[in-house]
Amino acid sequence: MAVHPLAMVTADEVQAARRILGTAGHLGPDVRFAYLGPEEPAKADLLAHNPGDLVDRRLRVLLLDRSTGAASSLLVSVTRGVVDHVEKLDPAVSGQSPIMVEEFEAVQRILDDDPAWGKALARRGLTPETVRACPLSAGHYAYPEESGRRVIRSFGFHQDHEHDHPWAHPVDGLVAYVDLVAGTVMKVIDEELTEVPREPGNFQDAGYTGPARTSLRPIEITQPEGPSFTVEDGLVHWENWSLRIGFNVREGLTLHQISFRDQGRDRPVIHRASIAEMVVPYADPSPVRFWQNYFDQGEYLFGRFTNSLELGCDCVGEIHYTDVVVADEQGEPATIRNAICMHEEDYGVLWKHSDMFAGSNETRRQRRLVISFFTTVGNYDYGFYWYLYLDGTIGCECKATGVLFTSAYPPEGREYAAQVAPGLAAPFHQHLFSARLDMAVDGHTNAVDEIDAVSVPMGEGNPYGNAFARQVTRLATESQAQRLADPSRGRVWQVVNPQVTNRLGAPVGYTLIPEPRPTLLADPASSIAARAAFATRHLWVTRHADDERFPAGDLINQHPGGGGLPAWTAADRSLDGEDIVLWHTFGVTHFPRTEDWPVMPVDHIGFSLKPTGFFDRNPTLDVPRSTGGHCHPE
Repeated sequence: MAVHPLAMVTADEVQAARRILGTAGHLGPDVRFAYLGPEEPAKADLLAHNPGDLVDRRLRVLLLDRSTGAASSLLVSVTRGVVDHVEKLDPAVSGQSPIMVEEFEAVQRILDDDPAWGKALARRGLTPETVRACPLSAGHYAYPEESGRRVIRSFGFHQDHEHDHPWAHPVDGLVAYVDLVAGTVMKVIDEELTEVPREPGNFQDAGYTGPARTSLRPIEITQPEGPSFTVEDGLVHWENWSLRIGFNVREGLTLHQISFRDQGRDRPVIHRASIAEMVVPYADPSPVRFWQNYFDQGEYLFGRFTNSLELGCDCVGEIHYTDVVVADEQGEPATIRNAICMHEEDYGVLWKHSDMFAGSNETRRQRRLVISFFTTVGNYDYGFYWYLYLDGTIGCECKATGVLFTSAYPPEGREYAAQVAPGLAAPFHQHLFSARLDMAVDGHTNAVDEIDAVSVPMGEGNPYGNAFARQVTRLATESQAQRLADPSRGRVWQVVNPQVTNRLGAPVGYTLIPEPRPTLLADPASSIAARAAFATRHLWVTRHADDERFPAGDLINQHPGGGGLPAWTAADRSLDGEDIVLWHTFGVTHFPRTEDWPVMPVDHIGFSLKPTGFFDRNPTLDVPRSTGGHCHPE
């Protein structure tokens, strides 16, 4: 049995949960596990935990009866062998549970048997057996006929042969609306007859790509004495850092209890960090595509699509892999091998100075610990990388790659899409992520200051006009702490602990440094703006609450919106000297390029957290010179 409340879910625990639910009468031939994941303890209980204390391991389970659409949320103690809580869900009010792989697979059969779909394909000279269904989340548009029904919408993509990438051949102007419970097609919209693009996009085929280049010589990254980090039961130690790693199928990788050892004391920085939601809104307003807005976490549970990573391809160097256990839709355990990758990287110069007075010439190398995982959601692949640096900096980066979602490109063009190959388009879209950062800067009494760089007018005290200053604004309430980045002012947000000062008497702090890219570009009155309100601001700050975990709400599939951050912040709780959570929106606005086809080079987006007055001086003065024959003159 697990000895720590944050230990990852085990196969035995998944099997125990299934057994307990079955004994309690909650399972049946058509009941599926739409979600199973760890129910983390209340924060107060977690902070009070001591080694050796009894650990009550509980799992949150969402069950869906595929024959009726009935859904429920249950809390199961695998320690005590009981179901602690059962809540029947009303999908028309709470939203639908996440879409399951079994349902995605069913859509192909449903469409293949539908006469209207077959007729629409025949208009294009196609047959159902050559067209791959691409089922996608439906969103919410207040259609009366969809209220309470479990709906999915599906495009079609032609596939020339078994190994052909169908993304090169979109069957455009056509979409089907499918009732997943009834197993029927509700509507087929055959709006526009366009030619299916013929040019292949098979980037794995040497006949398409040409011969591989031979000019790249091998790069080997080795650590002959092994890595500098240790991992034991999910607890990681590296240099002055310590933390726990976790995993669930909604958020994927999670980081817990991140602290930095300084002058013999472990100083907390972040209690819990994760990517808590993401949305991919598309810009094409046509009758076939206006609804394309995907929540890859809340609707699809992207953690279940986590890749098994390969040494030398996904991770290079002295690697430590961690397997994770998930539950399949029958409630049986499944292991994803090498799901989480951990390694060290050289990161260039840490600090350097050549002094003409002292005659010194010193250089130190920066290094970072990398903790990452990759997931594939349909056409896109996302790598999430958390970085810990020697100087106390924390970084987070998403590496977005994969294949563009495509449409046809008619001779007259498309206003909201870019042509990427002859007759082939990719609609404009965004990838917007919400990082949930439960801060604990030297404790759980924190506050947030917004810091802007401001110019000072020429005049008394600034006669030559060269002065500039910083403007500090305390974000005292949740309504004040809904903020946009401003690159013209170099805007950052500093989390401080008003009760702890450094040797100069200033509050210790960490600064969130954003990449000030666009937030959600959809109209504020749109459905997606209501459902993805988190993405309309770069920063939200809330008072910590154990049940406030997902910025768009617990069940986002077909939910009308308004849940999550807008609902929580309506209380306008005080944030000054409180236990607070930062929610940071970051992402990329993608106007596809020809260079993005047929497979995208990685796009990098992210943010960093830098210590600001947290240390009394540079914490890396004790980093030694490089050894092993490096750093010597020619």
